[in-house]
Amino acid sequence: MTPENNPQRPTPEIDFEPIKKMETRPEPEKEPGKANKALATVTDTAEKIQRRPMIAHIIRAAERFSDRMGNQFGAAITYFSFLSMIPIMMVSFAAAGFVLASHPTLLQDIFSKILLNVSDPTLAATLKSTINTAVQQRTTVGIVGLLIALYSGINWMGNLREAIRAQSRDVWERKPQDQEKIWVKYLRDFVSLIGLLFALIVTLSITSVAGSAQQLIISALYLDNIEWLKPAWRVIGLAISIFANYLLFFWIFWRLPRHRPRKKALIRGTLIAAIGFEVIKIVMTYTLPSLVKSPSGAAFGSVLGLMAFFYFFARLTLFCAAWIATAEYKDDPRMPGKSHR
Repeated sequence: MTPENNPQRPTPEIDFEPIKKMETRPEPEKEPGKANKALATVTDTAEKIQRRPMIAHIIRAAERFSDRMGNQFGAAITYFSFLSMIPIMMVSFAAAGFVLASHPTLLQDIFSKILLNVSDPTLAATLKSTINTAVQQRTTVGIVGLLIALYSGINWMGNLREAIRAQSRDVWERKPQDQEKIWVKYLRDFVSLIGLLFALIVTLSITSVAGSAQQLIISALYLDNIEWLKPAWRVIGLAISIFANYLLFFWIFWRLPRHRPRKKALIRGTLIAAIGFEVIKIVMTYTLPSLVKSPSGAAFGSVLGLMAFFYFFARLTLFCAAWIATAEYKDDPRMPGKSHR
């Protein structure tokens, strides 16, 4: 029997309202996702930070340092610095020979201590032979060492000068007037080397004399046992060391570039270099003793530490040269020509 013929069974009714509502529901508006919003916020914040004068200056200096092969120049300066240590060691070897030759008693004392402290007879004989060679060939080794040290020092100065000029020039390419005759170049580098040695002697003298005077004053006033004053003495010693570093870098940044940098940029860039160099010395002072404790560190630690010291010094010097060259101050007149990377 069909539903039409059955009056007692009602026909089920179908509610079409939900279907109509689903068909007429408006599509949600497309909004950017949370990831895009976060990315846009980070980008805007980074752009605002980069527009700050100090941050923009650091970015300009870093770009110039990278574009003008600062890493490669730093590695070259490190190589020549380490290579220059060999003739310096030869001169030191000859100087020790002259001292021992004029003090036979001291020479005999050294031989006695070698026999007492070195258990290996082969090693003891080698040390005695080396000392005898230093005494007998002191003049030859000293003259050869001085000549090689002079040649390597002049080349080291030339590489440092070219690296700093590469960061300081208005444009990366050399201009025709930048070319120099070979004898003029070597003479200029020789004079610069003498000036650098003089600046280094003044720097070390200030540090040592000031440190000794400070210790004498503390002892004379009986202040060495006051614990709360010790941090103040350390700060004073640190300030003296930074001042000595400042004199050294001021000479480098003022003398080596072809043109004189602007006064404000030179003062600030030199201060950054002086503080950074002091940080390098402090880090190396605390790192090297722990480095040479292991057997491999005892064999290669001093060499690696010396190379690291030269490398960080070179990178710091070149970056500060780039920082000085890219400085822009409203109240500081620009040098002739606009700086370009």
